[in-house]
Amino acid sequence: MKKLVLIVIDGLTPAMLERAVEEEDVPALRFLMSRGEYRRAVTTFPSLTPVCLSSIATGAHPDVHEIPHLVWYHRGERRLVEYGSSFGAIRAAGTTRTIRDVIFNLNEEHLSKSAVTVFEALEAKGLVTAAVNMVCYRGPARHAPLVPWLTRPAYGPSRFFYFNLFESDVTGAPLAVRTRARGSVDEYARLVGRWLVTRDGFDFLVFYLPDYDYASHATGPEDAQAALAHADRAIATLLEAAGGPEEFLERYAVLLCSDHGQTRVERAAHLEEAFRGLTLFHRGNGRGAELAVTASNRAGMVYRLPGCRETSRELAERLDGDSHVVLFQEDGSVVARLDGKELGFAPSADGWETRGAPDLVVQPDALERAWAALANPNAGDLVVSAAPGVEFADLGGRHHVGGGSHGSLEAGDSQVPMLSIGAGAPPARIVDVTPRVLDHFGVSHER
Repeated sequence: MKKLVLIVIDGLTPAMLERAVEEEDVPALRFLMSRGEYRRAVTTFPSLTPVCLSSIATGAHPDVHEIPHLVWYHRGERRLVEYGSSFGAIRAAGTTRTIRDVIFNLNEEHLSKSAVTVFEALEAKGLVTAAVNMVCYRGPARHAPLVPWLTRPAYGPSRFFYFNLFESDVTGAPLAVRTRARGSVDEYARLVGRWLVTRDGFDFLVFYLPDYDYASHATGPEDAQAALAHADRAIATLLEAAGGPEEFLERYAVLLCSDHGQTRVERAAHLEEAFRGLTLFHRGNGRGAELAVTASNRAGMVYRLPGCRETSRELAERLDGDSHVVLFQEDGSVVARLDGKELGFAPSADGWETRGAPDLVVQPDALERAWAALANPNAGDLVVSAAPGVEFADLGGRHHVGGGSHGSLEAGDSQVPMLSIGAGAPPARIVDVTPRVLDHFGVSHER
């Protein structure tokens, strides 16, 4: 049985990968594509990085892992959780609190205890797992921080490298967060990956490369070739560290995917504006709020707070005319509403029982993904999938107009490339990645 490497290129679209291997200077990706089986696969919803990486790590949608969004309202603690939409959003949510949420709480408190990560499952069977910069990293090994302003340990895989904050081994890699526009995080991953492969120091490795998504947000998914070349160089270094591409594939099976797609942003919208006349939650306004609205990228959530004067249906009707898909629960079903038209749906023995406009929600696996998003106990009473070309401004008022974004049900946000070399047929969904990894190692998949 070969060891296995999972490569995740954040935000890479299928179209970009398919074009690049034909036209661009990406020799490592071209080699892997020539040796493997490829397909377009589907992510989860909302198609935002913390949600998607949690789905990859646990093999489950948000109804199981319970990470709902990039920014959300914590009902138990009556506060906003922000995982880093922008520097402005971090300041608005509280910088210290955000740092704790991103680095620690996502894994230790927000990620459901009933979900099992791939690191937990494999390490329980005596296998050595490794992760480079993986956001959803929960595992059994204790790691002390390397910087003086952090005093709390993290619990992850045996070999754990998290943006220089936690490093299980001394690799000589430089600081990760230096010049994101020049690919410094992927450069850090490249050198850590070389160290790991040179020593054959794992059974399973998650090699996460986030800089493509950063560049695509700025320029749009069609114009981030330089960032993809940086990612390709990082992958090429893995191959070279094993003695060459052929030698690498003799030692390792490979799965390669992205966590979500991206689409171009033409216009920004402020989701809060639809709820004028209601008192909205913000830091410091105490218990008087009726509604919490959390939005970032191309998805938003609306939470009815105690004393809210309007039902979920009435709140959804406020968004008519904006071309957003609004999802809410009613009488045991989920209702999708788009400019006054509705589709109700619920699971049945034969798949899905539906009523209303059948062509309202036609995106890939839309019913399953929407149902799972709303079944998450941390989700809002309304989940909003932005109209094509529209991005919701975040807590700091930031957006990516002129660049790319993601988060909605739309196909461009939801489709991801999926490549398998020596690990069976490529999975059809990102939630199938961890089950495939566990099958590869002969480990049962339990939740």
